[in-house]
Amino acid sequence: MPNISSIIKNVRNIMRQDRGVSGDAQRLEQLGWLLFLKILDDKDQELELIRDRYKSVIPEKFQWRNWAADAEGITGDELILFIDHPTDGLFATLKNLKAPHAPQRAALVKEVFDGSNNYMKSGYELRKVINQLNGFDFNNSDDRHVFGTVYESILVELRDAGNKGEYYTPRAITQLMTQMTAPRLGEKVLDPAAGTGGFLSAAIDFIREKEVRTLDDEAILQKSITGWELKPVSYVLGLTNLILHGLDVPDWHYLDSLKTEYNTIGPKQQVECILANPPFGASIADGVETNFPQSFRCRESADLFVILMIQLLKPGGRCAIVLPDGCITGDGYKERIREKLLTDCNLHTIIRLPQSTFFPATVSTNLLFFQKGTPTKEIWYWEHRLPEGQKSYSKTKAIQFDEFAPLIEWWDKRAESDVAWKVKVGDLKRGFDLDVKNPHSVDLDHGDPTALLHQLQQSEARAANLSEELRRLLTTALRA
Repeated sequence: MPNISSIIKNVRNIMRQDRGVSGDAQRLEQLGWLLFLKILDDKDQELELIRDRYKSVIPEKFQWRNWAADAEGITGDELILFIDHPTDGLFATLKNLKAPHAPQRAALVKEVFDGSNNYMKSGYELRKVINQLNGFDFNNSDDRHVFGTVYESILVELRDAGNKGEYYTPRAITQLMTQMTAPRLGEKVLDPAAGTGGFLSAAIDFIREKEVRTLDDEAILQKSITGWELKPVSYVLGLTNLILHGLDVPDWHYLDSLKTEYNTIGPKQQVECILANPPFGASIADGVETNFPQSFRCRESADLFVILMIQLLKPGGRCAIVLPDGCITGDGYKERIREKLLTDCNLHTIIRLPQSTFFPATVSTNLLFFQKGTPTKEIWYWEHRLPEGQKSYSKTKAIQFDEFAPLIEWWDKRAESDVAWKVKVGDLKRGFDLDVKNPHSVDLDHGDPTALLHQLQQSEARAANLSEELRRLLTTALRA
């Protein structure tokens, strides 16, 4: 297995030398379409071996193996012209791609290059990047899970705290939510805020391991996974991720889920399983809220996603969703959304996570598990605690799936403990407030040390002022 961190570090350093690339956002987009072409060609070569008469949708001239795989291949101005030529370059060709033998796969390729750019201006630096990526061989492994490890490492290495953190949900979280929701072969699995496809790839792995035994089973799975994503970079990365996970023609759509007409969602559009970490605090397009019933209209994306997902579920359908504390408490429309959730669905479990779980973001988050069709009578809470001796999660100490072993063991038995408690809906605070603290633990959080120090300094300053005022009054009195 290649040294992933080393390759990605080298790629970043090379791109920094190119005057056309500015910041991690452009580096990630540049890497996105390059990886897409390499992984697509690796998978094409695999399919050519195992399927009779298989033919790639990429014209032979632009297949990775024919222009990029050779470390001594085209470079400099010749390479830039090969990619950027306005009429017959790589981008121009793939933006107008037609492949009658596989129109759906061709359409996905076309959409990728419609929304991508070649930012690099130096063909010499670009050749160095390509040669680094050739260090990955996505077909040379007996363990297909190494693909996911490679891919997730790339995402972690290249995200920036400002705006790429939203693309990445820790793998331990996607695995847990998938396993507890347990999608079945033949059920439609949807992520309407799919990012880079982490939940859907986890669902693919889960279903394949549990139920796929024949080619017919695999054919069913291929048609069961659906993702919607709005942002161009994450759209490309997500599509690549699903192809890397063995979907020939992913049901993957570049669209704004919140623009879906709420009242047009019927049985044909509804699904059995939703797994999602919707963006929160994100801006939404003007007028999007008018797609929703009047009483739920707002400008908070995560709250609108809750209403959308309830509507997208079939009766009996199951959902697992990541939500911040701000979405499980609050008045007005937030209260009305929670009331609908508790009325239309059985919200059976809420897992409360440490604030640093989604590092570098420091937002208190929760995992909500619910099933549509029957109202909620009681909610079980589980408080996930940091490993002993660890003060927070970080880039080097991320949350691990094996930390959830006690939760998984508890899931089917459901007994109260120091980390598990049950609340009847009738006992919730006014407004269906779901922000219920653990009644079995003593709150030892004394606050932020910096804030406490500031308060202490203010108190000392006030004491000094009072002391000075008292001294002045005494001096005045003695002189009288």
